[in-house]
Order: sequence, then structure tokens, then C-alpha cells
Amino acid sequence: MDLEIWLTVAAILVLLVLSGLLSGSETGLTAASKARMFQLEQEGSRRAGLVNRLRAEKERMIGALLLGNNLVNILGSALATSLLIDLVGDGGVAYATVIMTVLILIFAEVLPKTYALNYADRTALLMAPMVHGLVVVLGPVILTVGTLVRLLLKLLGADLHTQSMVSTEEELRGAIELHRGTEDGAGETREERAMLRSILDLTNVEVAEIMTHRRNLVMIDAARTPAEVLDTVLDSRFTRLPIYEGEADNIVGVLHAKALLREVRSHVGSLDEINVLEVASKPWFIPDTTTLFDQLQAFRKRREHFALVVDEYGSLMGVVTLEDILEEIVGDIADEHDVAVAGVRPEPGGTYVVDGWVTIRDLNREFEWRLPDTKASTIAGLVLYEARRIPDVGQVFTFYDFRFEILSRQRHQVTLLRLTPPPGRGAADGAAPG
Repeated sequence: MDLEIWLTVAAILVLLVLSGLLSGSETGLTAASKARMFQLEQEGSRRAGLVNRLRAEKERMIGALLLGNNLVNILGSALATSLLIDLVGDGGVAYATVIMTVLILIFAEVLPKTYALNYADRTALLMAPMVHGLVVVLGPVILTVGTLVRLLLKLLGADLHTQSMVSTEEELRGAIELHRGTEDGAGETREERAMLRSILDLTNVEVAEIMTHRRNLVMIDAARTPAEVLDTVLDSRFTRLPIYEGEADNIVGVLHAKALLREVRSHVGSLDEINVLEVASKPWFIPDTTTLFDQLQAFRKRREHFALVVDEYGSLMGVVTLEDILEEIVGDIADEHDVAVAGVRPEPGGTYVVDGWVTIRDLNREFEWRLPDTKASTIAGLVLYEARRIPDVGQVFTFYDFRFEILSRQRHQVTLLRLTPPPGRGAADGAAPG
């Protein structure tokens, strides 16, 4: 009799261990990193490949684990009940219920699942062969159960083909925000997060939002003499300058400084012989609604770095360059010829004096704010949109928990304003975009 008791106790312990392994396997396989498993499979890990195949058939995997787990738990509880009835009589049912509930809860559920959550990748790789074997063995039973479940759900009016799907882009954005980090360590990944978000935004942002506006362009009148053109090129910080005839909208070419200098070298002492229009390249016009992703692909295909942006009426709006798009991803790329413009100036107390032309995207990138950039591209434009009027100097508005005070206005254009973010939403590192 003693031997039978010990064999029963040993069987119950083995079943508890199996239950814990199955519970931990379920948690580990569902929580393991998809990217990590894919990378390991590419590096030749057979176990990682097995994990990926099991996750591809998640319904069968979960079915096998649940079936196996219920089998061992029910069998263990039955053995414990039988053993305690033999030892203490009918009261053994209550004792077995309490004891097995505690043992299963601690050793077969909480303990293995807690471990698997903290070491998901390791657990998944370790348990993948066992789970794969279980899926193979219980395959026919799982198929039968699955078919029965679908029939019952169909009778209840449930449509299994209608489900809320999260797009890949939304999933990536969520993963980026998930790694925002603690307040102390947020600065370590802030720039990386901004770059990743900007890459995802390439398909949503149009060139009109990042172009250099026509009022800030340096353009060349085709009627000017070669010497005057040369002076204009040398005085400009731009490498490529549009050439127009008659009016500014009539762009007839784009002059590259290097091409002009080559002509100057070959016509030393006779600059008047240079034909600027022959030196210039043909202008490339693009609509202002072109997305940054499409324009980046077009730049690569045409092997060009400069395009003229026009609106639906064909009027020149500005220019966009390859550098402009790259700066949207990596941030400002300053060189020795760039002019640093203090578009944002921090003040004591957490306020900022902001030029009206500063873009909302730059502010959101620099300070990790969430001001909407779909209604307007600049901070002044956002105030005009929300105020529904042209504000006067000294007026104060509150939108999106931010306080906007108008400091300066030229005619109908807001040129300077003081911006006060909500508490705890100041600059991440105290820097201001140039």
C-alpha cells in the first residue's frame, strides 16, 4: 500500500511538472520576439525556425497546449482525489480540491508563466521541439475540436473572418513609442525614435511641407550679364539656382555653381562669351502633393538632387532637394555654408519665443510634442487655423493644452509668438532647433 501511495504522489508531481512546462511554453512562444526569432532563423538556428513555424500556425499550437495542459491537470486532480479518499475518506475530495488548486496555481501556472514572460526567447527556443511533437501527436484531435468550435460559433452568429487588424505601420509606430524609456534614459533613444518616426512619415508628408519657399530662394534673371550671374552665385549659399525669363514663375533652367565655374575657367578674360542658359540644366517640375517617399525614389531613379515645386495652377511654390528629405529623417545637416537661424529661443520658466515660419514637424521632433501637423505646416499657420481669424499682437490663445501669445505681426502674417507647453512637456534636452 505504501508503494502505491508513493507512486501516486510521484505521478502527481510529474503531472504538475508537465503542466508547468506546457503553461510556460504557451507564454514563451506567444511572447517571444518575432524579430529576434526571424534573425536567429536567418543565422541558421533550427529551433528558431521551429518557433516561427509554430507561431505561423498559432491556432493549432494553442489548441495542443491547452489540450495537453487540461489533460495533465485533470489527471493529476483525479489521482490526488483518489489518493486522499483512500487516506481520509469522503473528506478527501475537499482536501484534494484545495491542495491541487494551490499546487497548480503556484507551480503549474504563476511560476512557469512568470519565468517565461521574463525569459520569453529562451523559453521559446528551449520548448519548441516538445511543443512541435505535441502538435503532431494531437493533430487529429485538435482538428476535430477546432471544427466543432467553428460550427458552434457559426451557430451563435460569430463571424470569424471579420476581425480588427492592425496595420504593419501602426504596429511599428507602437513599437517605437513603447521604447520611449524612463525619464532618466529617454534622451538616449530620443533621436533614434525621431528618425524611425520620420521614416514612417515619408509616405504621409508632402514636399510642400518641407520645401524651401519661393520667398527664400535666390533666383537668377536670364537677362543679367555673366559677370552679374557669377556674383550672385558666389554670394549665395545655395549650390543650384533657378533661372527665369521675364517673371519668376517662368523657370527656364537650373544653374549649378560647379558648372558655371568650369565655364568661367575656360573663358578667363572673356566672361561675356558665356551663355548661362547653355550651362544650365533643364528644370524638373513636380507637384506640391508629391509625398517624400515618392520624391526620394524619383531622386534616386533620375540621379538628381533638385526639383522645383509647383501648385495645381503651375505657379512656382519653392524647391525641394535630396538634402531636405534626408534632413526629415536624420535631422538638420548643417555645413560651413549654412546660415544658423534661431527659429526657437527658450526662455526662463519653460516658455519659447518661436518664429512664425518654424514648422510644427520640427517642433514635434525636437521637443517630442504632439501638435497636429495635418491642419497647418507652420506654427503660425496652426494658430491661424484654430483662431479662425488673423490675431492681433498681444492676443493669447490656448490650443491642445499649449498657450500661444502673439508677439509680432507683419500685415496678415504672424511672425513671432511665445509658446508655453503644458507642464512636463518642455524640451527633452533643453536644445532648440536652429
